[in-house]
Amino acid sequence: MTNDFDDDVKNPTNLEVPVVANTGAIAAVGLDLQEGKKIPRKQVVSWALWDWATQPFNSVILTFVFTALYLTTDTFLEPSVAALKDGDPVKDRALADLASGLGLAITIAGVAIAILAPVLAQRADAAGKRKLWLLIYTAGMTLCMLLMYFVEGAPPYFVLGVTLIGVGSVFSELAGVNYNAMLVQVSTPKTVGKVSGLGWGMGYIGGIVALVIVIVAYSADWFGLSQENGLPFRVVALGCALWTIIFVIPFIFNVPEIQERPGVNKVNFFQSYVVLGKDIAKLFRESRQTFWFLLASAVYRDGLAGVFAFGAVIAKVVFHFGFLEVVAFGVAANLVAGISTIIAGRVDDRMGPRTVILWSLGGLVIAGLAVFFLHDAGKIAFWIGGLVLCIFVGPAQAASRSLLARVTPAGKEGEVFGLYATTGRAASFLSSSLWTLFIVIFSATYWGVLGIVVVLLLGYILMSFVKVGGRPVHQS
Repeated sequence: MTNDFDDDVKNPTNLEVPVVANTGAIAAVGLDLQEGKKIPRKQVVSWALWDWATQPFNSVILTFVFTALYLTTDTFLEPSVAALKDGDPVKDRALADLASGLGLAITIAGVAIAILAPVLAQRADAAGKRKLWLLIYTAGMTLCMLLMYFVEGAPPYFVLGVTLIGVGSVFSELAGVNYNAMLVQVSTPKTVGKVSGLGWGMGYIGGIVALVIVIVAYSADWFGLSQENGLPFRVVALGCALWTIIFVIPFIFNVPEIQERPGVNKVNFFQSYVVLGKDIAKLFRESRQTFWFLLASAVYRDGLAGVFAFGAVIAKVVFHFGFLEVVAFGVAANLVAGISTIIAGRVDDRMGPRTVILWSLGGLVIAGLAVFFLHDAGKIAFWIGGLVLCIFVGPAQAASRSLLARVTPAGKEGEVFGLYATTGRAASFLSSSLWTLFIVIFSATYWGVLGIVVVLLLGYILMSFVKVGGRPVHQS
């Protein structure tokens, strides 16, 4: 990470830029208004620390510990089924039911996000309260983690557990919409790829630290905590909530709020959907490639979400990883993802985000197929294939965010990133549904891997038709 986030980018003519509407209705993209500015380092780092602050919800709660090692294990099976030997068809089917139940909760959350994200972000933009609502949603996510303490290790508590996962996911995604929109506030046309990569990289590294803490606690026999009723996992959820509260403080004090947009007619919540419809039609007319990118990215980003949502479940159920192996894999996964994402951010600024996205999706499809076909090859197959997947996930996420920032009209960042979330969540049934469907049809969890790969491949095909080009942002 350099000391000056306004350093010139070499070979600027390689940058991919938006095709700005020739109607003149869109005078500038948001990043154009940042041209020539120097963003204080403190603002950039504090913005990126929000990703660090909220990462335990994604890494520890959603992916590697709470769901994979607690909610979807035999802890939540009926005692007679849990007592069966591993590999017993009845027990395997019961575990698959837990995995599909988690998928259903995530699907329902996705529907809620699709309905709410663009309108709520639109209203935050207009009122100049983007930061305020980000903090409110972050508080909601944190509350869900606090309430996970009450998810005791018994079948009747499974519904409560997946409900909190779903609701927490809604708050997390709504907060992420405003966070992504604020990328334009803390970057310039020269540095947007680097800053976006820094945010994702900080998140992954934060995940490493959080998971290492879990490993230390497990190795120390949970510091003497009783293991009845899943108490260690419930305490881990409390720790994740405390982590978020502490590390969100720099963001609160150092990242400024946006100003209220003048001349915007105030409408009620339901009328906002009418405004949204008109804005989508305008976007289609005046910035067509932005529109098609939103659709293409909706598909492949759902595939990326599937990798995160079900990766640890695959490790545990398909490859029979133990507790420490799952968490150790999580540490390694976040490490390679964090490094690759920070590096890819610089590649983004030089070669363009579309190139980064396509290379990443191609790598994900190949690695995913390897994991599927080598499901009987032992743990080493998942260590290699899973880590290769992680190398490409972060760069695809960061480059997608920077590409959208490059083509978003000024003053519409929250709304467009809300559409970004909505289109993604409107397609969120793909990974979770194919995951669930393949498992149900073939009665084996590893078939869910193929469902995720199908989504990633479809996203690659759609993205290959999206062309983002035109004049370079900077001429030498």
